[in-house]
Amino acid sequence: MDAKKILFIAQEITPYLPESEIATICRNLPQGIQERGREIRTFMPKFGNINERRNQLHEVIRLSGMNLIIDDTDHPLIIKVASIQSARMQVYFIDNEDFFQRKSTVCDENGDEYEDNDDRSIFYVRGVLETVKKLRWIPDVIHCHGWMSALTALYIKRMYADDPCLRSAKVVYSIYNDEFKNPLSKDFATKLKTDGAKDADLKLIKTDTSFVALTKLAIDFADGVIQGSETINQEVLDYILAQKDTPFLPYQSPETYMDEFNKFYDVVLESNTK
Repeated sequence: MDAKKILFIAQEITPYLPESEIATICRNLPQGIQERGREIRTFMPKFGNINERRNQLHEVIRLSGMNLIIDDTDHPLIIKVASIQSARMQVYFIDNEDFFQRKSTVCDENGDEYEDNDDRSIFYVRGVLETVKKLRWIPDVIHCHGWMSALTALYIKRMYADDPCLRSAKVVYSIYNDEFKNPLSKDFATKLKTDGAKDADLKLIKTDTSFVALTKLAIDFADGVIQGSETINQEVLDYILAQKDTPFLPYQSPETYMDEFNKFYDVVLESNTK
């Protein structure tokens, strides 16, 4: 039997960004899953505070050069790659001068969240999916970490529903205690509708673009949900528990999560959700 292919779409990975719960899991999990016999690919945004020279990033010319239209504006898609030698693992980076050249991740130096974080999220998710298509690498499971990857399941189920590389992929969404404070743009739903989402898909975020609303949208379209942090937003947790047909994996300790996540992928692959 062929090894199942797991695509990791991460918001943060150490050592490229400082250690955090997401960054540490997204560094160790792909390696552990690869060591358990799966084939993996891993992506993250190329935030401006990532030191390209020290981390030996280089552009992949054959994958770069596409333009993605976000809110009627063309944005060039640049793909870079680096290797974590000790893990025998490559990490692909989604880059764009308009979105990812700032010297921090989702907030400025004063802690104020960027007003275009919705556009950055759309660009990141679409950039990953378009790059995977160019790689001609067909994932069985897509495991998303961090709210910047929250739109993945919507795009897979709606905008890429007819794409032979992506239409059969099962999407697992890990939910962390990484809430943003300010709502995303009030035009968020309109931008997604322009990309191909339907009105019914966007009912949760038409008037509410909070972290909770975005997370509920991700849960609605996901094939499986994991509680990534020991404590998460209670309204979100209640919403997960109300989804009787979506496989859910409660929080797992650092000692157990690797094997439990690996088993959960098979549960999701065998389920008939969505």
